[in-house]
Amino acid sequence: MFQKLRAFSFFIHRVWALAKPYFSSEEKWKARGLLLAIVALNLGLVYMAVLFNDWNKLFYDALQEKNAAVFWTQLGRFSYLAFAFIVIAVYRFYLTQLLEMRWRAWMTAQYLQRWLTGYAFYRMELARFTSPDASALLPDNPDQRIAEDINQFTALSISLSMGLLNSVVTLASFVGILWGLSGGFAFSVGGSEFNIPGFMVWMALLYCALGSAISHWIGRPQIALNFVQQRVEADFRHHMIRVREYSESIALDKGETVEEQQLGNRFERVLANYLQLIKAQKNLVWFTSFFGQAAVVFPFVVAAPRFFSGAIQLGELMQISSAFGQVQGALSWFVDNYSSLASWRATTDRLTSFDSALEGKNSQSAEVQIAPLDSALGSTLDADHLSVSLPNGIALLAHAALHAQSGDRVLLQGPSGAGKSTLFRTLAGIWPFSSGVVHLPSDAMFIPQRPYFPNGALRDALAYPERPERYTDTQLTQALEHAMLPALAKDLDRSDAWGQKLSGGEQQRLALARVFLKQPQWVFADEATSALDTATEATLYQRLVEMVATRGGALVSIAHRPGVANFHTQAWVLTEQAAGGGARFTVEEKRL
Repeated sequence: MFQKLRAFSFFIHRVWALAKPYFSSEEKWKARGLLLAIVALNLGLVYMAVLFNDWNKLFYDALQEKNAAVFWTQLGRFSYLAFAFIVIAVYRFYLTQLLEMRWRAWMTAQYLQRWLTGYAFYRMELARFTSPDASALLPDNPDQRIAEDINQFTALSISLSMGLLNSVVTLASFVGILWGLSGGFAFSVGGSEFNIPGFMVWMALLYCALGSAISHWIGRPQIALNFVQQRVEADFRHHMIRVREYSESIALDKGETVEEQQLGNRFERVLANYLQLIKAQKNLVWFTSFFGQAAVVFPFVVAAPRFFSGAIQLGELMQISSAFGQVQGALSWFVDNYSSLASWRATTDRLTSFDSALEGKNSQSAEVQIAPLDSALGSTLDADHLSVSLPNGIALLAHAALHAQSGDRVLLQGPSGAGKSTLFRTLAGIWPFSSGVVHLPSDAMFIPQRPYFPNGALRDALAYPERPERYTDTQLTQALEHAMLPALAKDLDRSDAWGQKLSGGEQQRLALARVFLKQPQWVFADEATSALDTATEATLYQRLVEMVATRGGALVSIAHRPGVANFHTQAWVLTEQAAGGGARFTVEEKRL
């Protein structure tokens, strides 16, 4: 029992840790104001229920006594009571939805900022796909957690907390009414007379306590099933997105049969877990349906002897039934909301684990100290005591030193798998498995092997990650012409999925067009022309060389084609060491 209470206390602490930041943020007064208004409207609905309970007695007594004057008076009273109830209910709904929307918007902005800060998005995926042990611990599908889990958390947190508040206030409002109406229950045992005051209240407590315990016992498996359901749904959706992104490659490989099978396997996991969830919900519905139906007749059964004896009239019987229903409904909050509570628990657990992962990835940074140098202080690249490892701990480089200065054109060479691209990531400051000090020129630009182009207008893809308004149409057009893509100049305002629309060679040329547009001093090109023909490659490299020379910078390239070496003056060669040397490779500098 103590362990369960401790686990519940820990869970509430996690919920509070997720909820508190918004109500303490820069929007705290709007958030608190909306919350207070919603609380007030919920209390207003409880007060309306008390008034309706009083109306029940007067209305049904008038029916029993055939008192037409009171009947019509109470019918008129019902009209304005109903109108007030409708107004309160509508604005409670509106303000609740408004608070959910504002809270979700704030949390989404915060999580997006944390996910995209310090390369956390990159390091989480890197750890997931390179470390089998970490993959099981790291949160899956961050897109789903931000897009859906936050939405569910805010909506369920507000609805469940307001529902609980309603139940507590309703219980406090009606328990006294039910106590006064229900009278005592007299019975004799062994010749002794006993009387239980407020008998209906005690019966409602016993009825709901048993119902809550049984509901928890039956419905508990839903918590884990809801958690898994959200994960397998996200996995299925994520793989469909990958099929769409790599549609051309899959089509060329004629891989549609394999993709259909893999999608089918993922969807089977969705259905299998959902079937288990349905079965768990079915078991709970069996009980809650019985529980709810029995609650309808239960107060009549208990109060019937007093009614038939003439101790109470029809109006009082209906008032007892209404008050019992309110008390029973308040006490049955746990039973009625168990499925929502299970979903809320699963959503909270997923957000909490994501929150912890973000905290860890934002605090975990590469031990490489990147010190950008202002171009006014000199344009050099210096890396000292540089150590680079793979995620599995294998050391690629140990205490290496690299140097390049303005006017240099360096070709990074080495066998496949030697870590040339990894060294580039280290110099850029994004590789977490590295240490050392890198003095990097501030005006430097990296061209990755797989350039990224956002869907949308071509001018957005060309200027990325800057705003296209920073450049004139003339500058954008000249950049495309320098990258040998003049035909795209007329499509600057056309929206498309450029990562899929363009061929591999066109994508590489568009990435180079970005470089010609932004005119950096230093360029780091990782297989930037591997998909181009030899003549086009030579032309574009000549233009890169001329650009960095004009800008007073340097060019550092990774390339396997022999012809690319002609555009470089020196090389950093990764040479494999003999076993037992500490690191697999050393870096040697030589002239070309």
